[in-house]
Amino acid sequence: MKIVILIPVFNDWQSVYKLLENINSEVSSLGHEFSVIIVNDASTEANPGLSNNLDNLSSIKIINMKENRGHARCNAVGLKHIFANEEFDYVIPMDGDGEDRPEEIKKLVDNLNYHPDKPIVGERIKRSEGIFFKFCYFIHKLITFTFTGQSIKYGNYTCLPKTIVEKMINEKATWSSFSGSLAKVAKERASIPSERGTRYFGPSKMSFKNLLIHSLSIISVFKINVLIRSLLFFLVYMFLIYQNITIIMLTPVLLVIILIASVLIISKRENLEQMNNSRLNISNIDNLK
Repeated sequence: MKIVILIPVFNDWQSVYKLLENINSEVSSLGHEFSVIIVNDASTEANPGLSNNLDNLSSIKIINMKENRGHARCNAVGLKHIFANEEFDYVIPMDGDGEDRPEEIKKLVDNLNYHPDKPIVGERIKRSEGIFFKFCYFIHKLITFTFTGQSIKYGNYTCLPKTIVEKMINEKATWSSFSGSLAKVAKERASIPSERGTRYFGPSKMSFKNLLIHSLSIISVFKINVLIRSLLFFLVYMFLIYQNITIIMLTPVLLVIILIASVLIISKRENLEQMNNSRLNISNIDNLK
């Protein structure tokens, strides 16, 4: 099998090159052909280049972007490039900072024996962040399930068959949310237990604002579900409180209205035309190996 590992990066070259060394070590005994595509999201830090000979990786390429577009859109650009230009059977997107643990690649690949045609996702069973982040992430999952009916316990760390890659690059939601788009195009998914690792270098770059946008981007993929479930909530809730309507009792209604407005605004980030034209943002492609 030919497997391409897709890694977005922005100003974190030290982590990426350590990750490449660890990937090279982990895939040595798997018996498949592995290559790496790195999408450089217009980093301002200089790229130090490879210092080691990574014999177990058949090729390493860096797609250099002209303008910074964000993590999700780097994944979209990478998937489009891979589908159009690379020979592959599967794509494994993963973060470049060490939080997606390379030792779990073996579990993803082993599961292809049982689910060759399904995407395999790494469902988080343990996270490494602080208590506040874990609490916010729990609230995100609860709201997502309540208003969309989708239980999304995975991020980018997945193994995608070629058929699923093709569906994702033709789905506008991929331009805004990787995991939301995957949930939309692939109703049936296999999973492995996945532990969130710790960053190789430096603090996490996931701020509260970024987590909020990330959450709303996933929810907005299913905005029709959100509107239907919100309407049902309004009808049931107003029926329950109609004899005791006060400002305080209307607070949940206001919060849901804010959620709907936010989802509709964020959903405008989904844009198939921009995704199809994303190659215009590619400056050049470096072949490291």
